[in-house]
Amino acid sequence: MDRRFKITLAIFAVIALFLLWGEHKVHLLGALPWLILLACPLLHKFMHGGHGGHNRSGQQSSKSGEQRDD
Repeated sequence: MDRRFKITLAIFAVIALFLLWGEHKVHLLGALPWLILLACPLLHKFMHGGHGGHNRSGQQSSKSGEQRDD
């Protein structure tokens, strides 16, 4: 793409975002607490995905191969 086209597209995008923010910020900011609450299950799923979830036996293996009691 031409450099002038990219600059023009970026300018139009900034103007569009500015106008949308001005008209809809009440709706977006009003939904923010609900979006944070909806993010909790996703964060829980992805944060616990790396270590295999909750270990019910009370023992977790570490990188060194040791086991510990919680």
